[in-house]
Amino acid sequence: MSLISNFLNLHQGEEEKGKVLDNVIKNISFRGANLWILACAILIASIGLNVNSTAVIIGAMLISPLMGPIVGAGFALATYDFELLKKSGKNLLVATMVSLIVSTLYFYLSPFKDVQSELLARTSPTIYDVMIAFFGGIVGAISITRKDKGNPIPGVAIATALMPPLCTAGFGLAVFDMKFFVGAMYLYTINCFFIGISTFVIIKYLKYQPIVTENKSFDKKLRYIITTLILLMIIPSFYLAYGLLQEKRFSQNVENYIKNEFTDNGYTLIYKKINYNAAPKTVDLAFLSRNFDSLEIVDFNKKLKLFGLEDTKLNIKQNTSDIKSEILNEINKNTSSVSEKDLKINLLNKELNEYKIEDKDLINEVKILFPGISEISLGKMNGNFTKNDSTYQKTVVLYSADASVDEEKLNRWLASKFKNKKLEILKK
Repeated sequence: MSLISNFLNLHQGEEEKGKVLDNVIKNISFRGANLWILACAILIASIGLNVNSTAVIIGAMLISPLMGPIVGAGFALATYDFELLKKSGKNLLVATMVSLIVSTLYFYLSPFKDVQSELLARTSPTIYDVMIAFFGGIVGAISITRKDKGNPIPGVAIATALMPPLCTAGFGLAVFDMKFFVGAMYLYTINCFFIGISTFVIIKYLKYQPIVTENKSFDKKLRYIITTLILLMIIPSFYLAYGLLQEKRFSQNVENYIKNEFTDNGYTLIYKKINYNAAPKTVDLAFLSRNFDSLEIVDFNKKLKLFGLEDTKLNIKQNTSDIKSEILNEINKNTSSVSEKDLKINLLNKELNEYKIEDKDLINEVKILFPGISEISLGKMNGNFTKNDSTYQKTVVLYSADASVDEEKLNRWLASKFKNKKLEILKK
């Protein structure tokens, strides 16, 4: 047990507390060299986001001096140093404004304004962002308290959580897209909170002595104020982290549900949209060449609770024009360039074409015999549609027609043409 405690003992190799405080104060200020380095780091990170290069973004993090004021704020909260807290807050505001100005100018002047995946990833927080910020803050706080700084480069882990959201916020301002700006600044603010919290935890654990003045009543009042600030920061932040964790669990449960009820039964999923923030939560799905009746949809909704999806509604979209429109909207929102969009649309069309049956003679013949039919398409469904039959194949006929068409006669004619007992005829 003592061996384990020695391995986990942070007091070994600890720098003198006075020197640590001096180092924290020195790194808070954003003037001269620090300001120039920050501007260059932000510019490099913006270029990395613009060209969708993870390597360039990481390179920018290696030179970023963003660690100083946030660690200073966490240090100030842990030691009840109000003057250090004010100075840290002021310099963090300066660093944030400079970063936004530089990134906004870059993206405004850049001829390339495509929305890349690296930018999209920084528009909304996830539980992983919170974990990166928290553990990155721990790395930064431990590093500044060591005599030998060790392997971690102080600030890199912190920059991981802060620089990309700041640059994304600048992109939002440059292209006048408030969704990008608000989402990225929200992520940036949350990350700042969790880095500050982790620094607070480490400094408290190492038992740094609180600031004491000759005025005891002022010291007492100051402690009340800072304790209140800490509670105002910690309680909402951990509530948010819990909410993000629940959202992640919900998404995993949805994936398990879809796999068990649909994918494993051979239904080809072509569209999925999850809305966790709706009341009730919604899961929208659409399938290739498969329609469900109202009783089946009710049964699918009942099974949601078996997968931990309480207060959730399943919507199955079965109108082909609506499905196509929604898929194209999703492609437009989540792809970075025209060429990528075209590629995804072509891949989707290719997949859909694999299920089509091209028989122009039959389509012409059916329109001559049944002139009331305005549109008809043929398809096939292959694969494991029942758990015990891997050779299952079904021919599907989907048509639109007016009231003049004798549906029973049409069904008999199609059955004789295809000579397929597993024929499904659907009317739009």
